[in-house]
Amino acid sequence: MPEPILTPGEPGDGALIARWKAGDERAASQLVTRHAAAVSRFVASLGARQEVEEIVQDTFVRAFASLEGFREESSFRTWLFTIARNLVRDRARSERTRRVTVPILEEHVATEHDALDRVVAGETEDRMRNAVQRLSPTQRAVFMLRVTEGLSYREIATVVDSTEGAARVHYHHAMRAIKEFLDD
Repeated sequence: MPEPILTPGEPGDGALIARWKAGDERAASQLVTRHAAAVSRFVASLGARQEVEEIVQDTFVRAFASLEGFREESSFRTWLFTIARNLVRDRARSERTRRVTVPILEEHVATEHDALDRVVAGETEDRMRNAVQRLSPTQRAVFMLRVTEGLSYREIATVVDSTEGAARVHYHHAMRAIKEFLDD
């Protein structure tokens, strides 16, 4: 999902950040409401499905605790994705046994018309999940940020701590690997 579209008169993230810094706690609530769902999807796509709520909360706690250091070189949402990715990475390092998976949600599966459609949809979901699981962690993150969140390559590069060109290459390799797996 790209950046949220604001209604006329609705304050942007920068204005809300300034209000929060000035002591308006409602501004923080608005920022959380605006971005929590996207951060949740991203965290789940990195495989932390059991800990999504906790990681999302920790993401916002860290973001608000270090908001003075936010330079606005990227969007607030991109910065949140970077914090969330680092939290997931830190947890994975500490557990060492966590396996990163990508959820395939029911709404992403073909519409159910009859029993055959359900079988085909289930097989398609399994094949897609297996294809995405085979990607490297960086390719998986780039793929999910591009496909599910609609981030630009520049934003993705910020989140995964690489260059824009490297993000494009990772996405290209991810797409090729998924296509090859699905074609087999």
